[in-house]
Amino acid sequence: MDLIADKYAATVLQASGTAVGLSEGLMGNSEVGHLNIGAGRIVWQDIVRIDMSIKKRQFHKNEAILAACKRAKEGTGKLHTIGLVSDGGVHSHITHLFALLETAKEQGVPQTYVHFLGDGRDTAPRSSAKYAQQLLDFTKKLGYGEVATVIGRYYAMDRDKRWERVKIAVDGLVGGVGEPVEGGQEGVVKAIEGNYAKDVTDEFLKPIIVNGDAGRIKDGDTLFFFNYRSDRMREIVSVFGLPNKPMEVTVPKDINITTMSRYNAEFPFSVAFPPQAMTNVLAETLAKQGVKQAHIAETEKYAHVTFFFNGGVEKQFEQETRHMIPSPKVATYDKQPEMSAQGVADKVAETW
Repeated sequence: MDLIADKYAATVLQASGTAVGLSEGLMGNSEVGHLNIGAGRIVWQDIVRIDMSIKKRQFHKNEAILAACKRAKEGTGKLHTIGLVSDGGVHSHITHLFALLETAKEQGVPQTYVHFLGDGRDTAPRSSAKYAQQLLDFTKKLGYGEVATVIGRYYAMDRDKRWERVKIAVDGLVGGVGEPVEGGQEGVVKAIEGNYAKDVTDEFLKPIIVNGDAGRIKDGDTLFFFNYRSDRMREIVSVFGLPNKPMEVTVPKDINITTMSRYNAEFPFSVAFPPQAMTNVLAETLAKQGVKQAHIAETEKYAHVTFFFNGGVEKQFEQETRHMIPSPKVATYDKQPEMSAQGVADKVAETW
């Protein structure tokens, strides 16, 4: 990189905050970076759109959110909210969950459960206890809402087809397979801190079952996935909502699913904040000019060089080829920090 910068024209780009369509002071991330580079312009991110809708009280009137509340109210009386609970701002934001709980209460949904996904990657590794306390303080003040499950993102937010991880999350959400909590809601923080004492940080929390069978996802229930970033929600949502399961798992029948953003163009679920129309992105412009292009990445970043780089759409343009190199099957990438760099390099050389 130093050689290229010395030999050719180079400049510095801002990659955070309003320069890439994020809230002021919020750090950038790989999704945002690829989306802005591919679009060639500032793309206002979902977090900003959602924050503004909450500020203007439009969120509480969102048609998809109201429809989910109505289905829950007229169905089993239960709404399950599932997502990353933190203020990291990369995949979700805790304030969006608060707005969801407010809306569900306003709409008269009898019971709303929170299935708390621990962060620890976009936030400090031992911060979920703090966020759990913030959530409990909020639900107590609101007089509504209940934490049902706590699970680390390592299991619930896999994106590398590690279905054995996803199964652990689903078994906890549905079957209550996990560590039972003593003391109900008041025992949530203590249970998380108990895992810290065993050197288990937020990301790796195995299912903590807070309220026994009452908060499990059952036939006919309504689910709302409140992460706005799509790549780490696709697997678990597909297990709950699509007919073909990649592993043996028990999933309730006739469940209704709504997602905060569109996780996949082929998913048949309601979406609260559909994608913005993006035209003339780099890949589309090259295609119109008849220029061949190759999008190459390993599994972990494949969505970034395809879906995000192409403006948040699944479409593959003319003259565009895609190559995915499998990421190494290791528990964490510090075990193999080079990941599949050599395989990607070989494919680039071959394609070139």
